[in-house]
Amino acid sequence: MDILSWQLGLPATLLCLAFGYLLGSIPFGLILTRIAGLGDVRKIGSGNIGATNVLRTGNRKLAAATLLLDALKGTAAAAIASYWGAEAGIAAGFAAFLGHLFPVWLSFKGGKGVATYIGVLLGLAPIMMLAFAVIWLAVARITRYSSLSALVATAIIPVVLYATGSEKVALLFAAMTVISWIKHRANIQRLLSGTESRIGEKG
Repeated sequence: MDILSWQLGLPATLLCLAFGYLLGSIPFGLILTRIAGLGDVRKIGSGNIGATNVLRTGNRKLAAATLLLDALKGTAAAAIASYWGAEAGIAAGFAAFLGHLFPVWLSFKGGKGVATYIGVLLGLAPIMMLAFAVIWLAVARITRYSSLSALVATAIIPVVLYATGSEKVALLFAAMTVISWIKHRANIQRLLSGTESRIGEKG
């Protein structure tokens, strides 16, 4: 099987990419914090729009809502586009992930993508989302590092997908993993220096 073959036509591919990107670029963290009267989430903590930074406002329910919505936009993009075929779902899912990381509305400064990564996984390979959760929880329980848990889970998922015969989806998540690791480079530096905050710690 040629894992690089791509049967979706160019117009359809561009349409799926545009749809996925626009859906993924909705900045739910910023929208929810402003509706709640908590100001601009980009002006606190890490400055990004993801659930982890929303949690720094002290509102756990808002952070949970951000996590859920950031995940579901990836799920929706992949699942809806998959109606026109697996390749359409892959294109839209990848674009949703990029949209979250680089939203045009916010000068291309978004989140780190873990929630949307999980959401795309749910849309394309639901069983693998459960595997991601198990890996994340296991690493988090042992190390109490949220960032390390995400890094390990995103590293393992593409390998498992490839080993189970989902080559094209594995390539998608391998690319998303590389990008996610780049977005986590500050966390990686702190992990290596021993200064990364553990789950439950204030930092």
